Formats: sequence, C-alpha cells, structure tokens
Amino acid sequence: MTEWIKTVTLPENQPAITLREQMQIWQLPKRIQGQLRQQKRIYVNQAYRNMKTILYAGDVVTMRLLEEDFVTPISSYVSDVRQPIDVLYENDDLLVVNKCNGIKTHPNSPLEDGTLMNYVQGYLAERSHESAYMVHRLDEATSGAILVAKNPMAAVLLNAYLRDKTIKRSYVARVTGHLEEASGTIRLPIGLDPYHSRLRMVNGVEAQDAVTHWRLIETDSNSSLVAIELETGRTHQIRVHFAAIGHPIVGDSLYNQQYNGDARLMLHGSEVGFIKPFSQTEMRVSAPIPGLFWNKG
Repeated sequence: MTEWIKTVTLPENQPAITLREQMQIWQLPKRIQGQLRQQKRIYVNQAYRNMKTILYAGDVVTMRLLEEDFVTPISSYVSDVRQPIDVLYENDDLLVVNKCNGIKTHPNSPLEDGTLMNYVQGYLAERSHESAYMVHRLDEATSGAILVAKNPMAAVLLNAYLRDKTIKRSYVARVTGHLEEASGTIRLPIGLDPYHSRLRMVNGVEAQDAVTHWRLIETDSNSSLVAIELETGRTHQIRVHFAAIGHPIVGDSLYNQQYNGDARLMLHGSEVGFIKPFSQTEMRVSAPIPGLFWNKG
C-alpha cells in the first residue's frame, strides 16, 4: 500500500493553539483528521500526540497518510515526456505550469497521452516518485497558468480552496471591437446549448449564475485587450459572456461569428492566486502574456 509522509515545521509566528485547531486551519477534512487520530498516525516532534496538544513555533508536525484516507489516492495519468513543460513555481505539494494553447488539459480516456497532465506526469516521473493530480483546467485553445497538485493530500486541499473560491484566477483576452468603458461586470446566467452539447449559452438549459469582471488595458478601432477576474467558474464563461455583449474573443472558433481561421484563441490565464497547503502563505504566480496579445500598431 502506498503511503505519504507529510512533515510541516511550524513558523516563528505560530500561535499557541491545539493540534486539532491547527488541523482545522489547514482545512484537513474531518474524516482524515479522525483517521489520523484513531490510528495514531500524527506526530509532534517525532512522537504521537493527541489533538489537545498545544503547538509552538519550531514544532515539527508529521502525518502518515494512507491510500484509505482518500477517495482518489492514486493518480493514473500516462507519463509522457515528448513535450517539456514550463514550470512557473514548484514546491513539495504543487506546481504551477504555463500551459501552451492547442493542447488539452487532461485526457478523456485512461490510456490517452499528449495532454498537459501527461506531460506533468512525465516531468515528475523523471525527478521523483510523485504524481500529477488535476485541480482545475483550461480550454484546449486557452493558454496560461494551471495549478497541479503533486500528492493526494494537496489535491484534496486545493480542490477545497477552489470550491470556496480561495483560489483566484485572472485572465487577459483580446476581444473584437472598441470598448468605450474603462471597466465593467457581466452578470448573465450560463447554461447548456440545447442544440450543441459542446457549447454553452446565456440563459441556456439548467442555467447558473455567472459573473465576469473586466478592466480595459488597451483598445483600438478593431479590438480591445482586457484583464478579467471571474467571480464564478462556468464552462466557457469568458467566451460566452463577451460574445453575449457583442465583443467575442478574437480567434474564438466556437462563439465568434467573425472567426476566419485565426491562428489561436486570444485568451490567456495570466495569474493564479492561492494559499499554499499547510500554510497561511498567500501566493500569486503569473504566466507571461504572449507578445501577440499586444497591439503592434
């Protein structure tokens, strides 16, 4: 059975709180907290301690995690080393990768390769026994920063952060037309397109609230570059919202009726912000904006 050892040295500003309180701050699921306690798999300074133990700066907390602790303990992406990955940030629990456009984030079948997650798995396999666990995704045509977990505990925590909107994702897009306002918010519910299973539409089937905030970076008579923050994370949200207000993204083959075979979708994940697992440290990692997004005129 595979097991993972997680060791955390508490920082100098560590408050004098109980081990249970620290587990709650780290947002470990109650089920895993219970299993660590019941099976005595949690240690402070190399000795088992109960959850009432008071922690201090410099203490070393060690957790022995087992497959049974997780719904999906083992990542099974096929390792693929044919394409190197652009690592923007990496630590023991995660990495942030700059995805290029034109590749899928993840495979759709067990033996599929050639996706970002396959390439990350290949990168990790060459350096360690760690595996790649997906946290979020970008459309195949979209480039930019993607957060990937390196063990199942980090995956559990990062997915919880994603659900409670602790993880923040920023984008830039070049949209068609001249935007008059300096900023704006698009509040239009998005649901399924009843005629095209791959597509989404405003007020479609089973529509859910969707909110997109944008800020103008530069504009000319033909197109505008905008910075985007998502309040919600619906499928194709940015693409659908800007098409709905009459400014579809340049190069969007799905939602831009003026698409004429442009080289790429002009949508890029420019930054991802998150709290490092087992820490209160906030991180913001940027993916450089490709040069072709800028107005050359």
